[in-house]
Amino acid sequence: MRKKIFLLSKIVFIGVILIGCQAHVPEVIHPQFQPVNLESKQKAGEYRTKTDNMVVILDASRSLEEQEEGRINFAAAKDFLYRMSQTMPDMKLNSSLRSFGHWSLKGAETMLNYGPANWNRQNFQAAVDGVAWGKGGSPVDQAFDRSSEDMAAMSGKTAVILVGDGKYEGVDGVAAAKRMKARYGDNVCIYTVLVGSEDPGERQSMQDIANAGECGFYQNAGALESPQNMAAWVEDVFLEKVRVAAPPDSDGDGVHDNLDRCPDTPKNVAVDSKGCPLDSDSDGVYDYLDKCPGTPKGASVDVRGCWVIKGVNFDTARSDIKPNSYRYLDEVAAILTNNPGLKVEIQGHTDNRGSADYNQNLSERRANAVREYLVGKGISPNRLTASGYGFSKPAASNDTPEGRSRNRRVELKPVW
Repeated sequence: MRKKIFLLSKIVFIGVILIGCQAHVPEVIHPQFQPVNLESKQKAGEYRTKTDNMVVILDASRSLEEQEEGRINFAAAKDFLYRMSQTMPDMKLNSSLRSFGHWSLKGAETMLNYGPANWNRQNFQAAVDGVAWGKGGSPVDQAFDRSSEDMAAMSGKTAVILVGDGKYEGVDGVAAAKRMKARYGDNVCIYTVLVGSEDPGERQSMQDIANAGECGFYQNAGALESPQNMAAWVEDVFLEKVRVAAPPDSDGDGVHDNLDRCPDTPKNVAVDSKGCPLDSDSDGVYDYLDKCPGTPKGASVDVRGCWVIKGVNFDTARSDIKPNSYRYLDEVAAILTNNPGLKVEIQGHTDNRGSADYNQNLSERRANAVREYLVGKGISPNRLTASGYGFSKPAASNDTPEGRSRNRRVELKPVW
């Protein structure tokens, strides 16, 4: 009878110890939190999921009884996972939750609390809330090794997220993280989140574990309390921006083909928003082709963009202006009247028949004939300079009658 009483007392004693050590913290009161809506960005095609699996490792060890601003760190760890799950958009993820730091007579201080299963926000959060505060040691290495086994049934990319306080003296969490990395290679990235005060040694411990994953990174939970910062963290861990191929730009002018109204612009030619070369003086000749930039509005230009008095041609060896040319000169006079600050050089030109001296004299007479006509229309002589260039500046080939006719001309060069 005494043996039975002793045995019963021992069982009760052990039960009290187990109950005390596995006591669940009071229900977590989640803070007021309005997550950033990443769902709309994902549905709009701005983001896509870059991970196939999520493995969360939650520190439930004795050391998380410490408080920071009136809240124990274990509650802060759970609140972080609450904000994370509220911010995550709906994604097809295989997921699991494993906690560690649970006191056990068998020495197994880690347990699988959720999954592996398809991620469900409500079910995952219920599993997080149900994790008991273990009050045991901090075998983060054991948690990584067991999580590595949990991942055996998963395929694709996995984000491993460790949430804890970094107090892992006496255990080699870095070595365990490296074993996981060696097993899964580029398919695993490790992210660590530190709760509690940011002690340099604890921060370094969490950073080293994250670095063992070669991708992923460390962050302090306190820096992720705002909705915006949490959203940025979730994007970095789970999402990637969709890279949309730019529409083609065949001529390389910086304007996509579907908007380019001038699709064959030569290389390195400046263009406007429509993809057409610039025409600064609006004379209809693009700047890169315009040999006479700065012509005034209304001026008639040739294919070179030069202000030529069209309709004022001269017979061979003659400099007199024909009556049928008067209306073209009257248009020039009107332009000069409308631009009172404009001065012009009247340039006379000839074809190449005859000597250079003869044509030089002829071109000067033609330029002066035009000058005299414009002065007679009220244009101040001080605004008009007459010059002759003979056949030194042909506008066309002198090998054809048409070309020679174009060369017997008078041009106006603005002098501002």
